[in-house]
Amino acid sequence: MSSGLVTSAYLVSGLLFILSLGGLSKQETARRGNLYGILGMILAILATLATLLGSAAPNFELLIPLMLVGGLIGAVLAKRVEMTAMPELVAILHSFVGMAAVLVGIASYLEHQDYEGTAKLIHEIEVVIGVFIGGITFSGSVIAFGKLRGSISGKPLLLPARHLLNLGMLVACVWFGSAFMNGTGDPALHALLVVTAISLVLGIHLIMAIGGADMPVVVSMLNSYSGWAAAAAGFMLQNDLLIITGALVGSSGAILSYIMCKAMNRSLANVIFGGFGANAGKSSSGGEGPQGTVTETSAAEVASALKEAKEVVIVPGYGMAVAQAQHVVKDIAETLRSQDVNVRFAIHPVAGRLPGHMNVLLAEANVPYDIVFEMDEINDDLPEVDVLLVVGANDIVNPSALEDSSSPIAGMPVIEAWKAKSVVALKRSMAAGYSGVENPLYFKDNTDMLFGDAKDTLSAVYSVL
Repeated sequence: MSSGLVTSAYLVSGLLFILSLGGLSKQETARRGNLYGILGMILAILATLATLLGSAAPNFELLIPLMLVGGLIGAVLAKRVEMTAMPELVAILHSFVGMAAVLVGIASYLEHQDYEGTAKLIHEIEVVIGVFIGGITFSGSVIAFGKLRGSISGKPLLLPARHLLNLGMLVACVWFGSAFMNGTGDPALHALLVVTAISLVLGIHLIMAIGGADMPVVVSMLNSYSGWAAAAAGFMLQNDLLIITGALVGSSGAILSYIMCKAMNRSLANVIFGGFGANAGKSSSGGEGPQGTVTETSAAEVASALKEAKEVVIVPGYGMAVAQAQHVVKDIAETLRSQDVNVRFAIHPVAGRLPGHMNVLLAEANVPYDIVFEMDEINDDLPEVDVLLVVGANDIVNPSALEDSSSPIAGMPVIEAWKAKSVVALKRSMAAGYSGVENPLYFKDNTDMLFGDAKDTLSAVYSVL
């Protein structure tokens, strides 16, 4: 394939990726956005394979079985993964991009290409940056995977002088990166490997210092890191499309992280550096024991309250995802709407473990888009709501965020569920949420607790309805 055709194919692929991002920004066009992304990637792979065929690359035939095996593994994982496990799957996939950037950087140096003068300096800078970002992305994504999966505690690891430790590792990477660029042969390679090792440790320390409540932002930020790592790999491989794609992923991930931090009333630096500027001794547990007594209700009583209501709001959370209760929630909503009850869903920007987690679950259950509202769109209407149903949500309806300045989630905008006339909270137990903070909502006079698996309890409610 001629270079002109390859460039044209890469240009079309880049446009398809941009259209994909545009489509993914809205629920109504998300499927189309996914299709654009798939077509863009297929075209990019075919164009790259055609380029390799034309260049008579050594061992080219080995790429085909490797791609087939990798594609098969990806297809099996995508088919088997539950929506509750999607965040950790995304996190671990980010780690692959980071490790790829590290390996490309090391291989690019070992290839001993004939660079001279300024071109050599630029190439070596690309290698150091690619290895550094890739190392942080790889190890940080593995830690995020462990935290999301529950293998690693969600509590932040706040070491003494942790910010100075991060700064020291950054300075060390710059030092050894300079030694790499000024050296040759094995000494330069050893310096590059030291940069790799330090970046891996830095990635672990950065993510270990971030608490569970901030993990949705962390996944988004790691997505951005993986994009910049891919862009760096594109520079090293002189692949224009990889540069474009990496820049798109990196910038869109950074923008999404900023939007989510704004929704949580947090600074991006605070999340990335694990509470920068916060009191290191502050506990994130927030557990001071029960703050009162709870009122327990039954499925029959909840069904009766829903029947008599005119305005109902449902707030889904991670508990709904775990119980796979979205379908019965949709059935309840349809039944109530058929009886002239105005039913709406209230979605918090960071509900679940991944941006848009709840939106995807509701879309999977075919909940109409026009009754799904964002937090800012519905908070003002909550005082007029007769029954507000909290399905497995905790931190996103916690009044401590607005009422307790000492709370770890203080200042975070939340769905002001307690303002509704009546609240029914569905939980398995009185255990604290993912951030480990006690929720005073459950002890308020207008709140009743319905304990048990959300799918089972809501199925009982639906049966009565």
